Amino acid sequence: MNNCKPIYEEFDGNFGDISSCKSYDELPDNAKKYVNRIEELTNTKIKFIGTGPGREDIIIR
Repeated sequence: MNNCKPIYEEFDGNFGDISSCKSYDELPDNAKKYVNRIEELTNTKIKFIGTGPGREDIIIR
């Protein structure tokens, strides 16, 4: 682990208010880019995207 070096990627995290988004297509482009990159890095499809603090504040893909 001593020889490991972190790799940083920066994203524009200013998504604005996404609490009214009920589908992936309604998300701002910056949020979609962020989700897509996480999927690429983890080789995993993201199924649930939280859009607020409540249990019902979720997008199911």
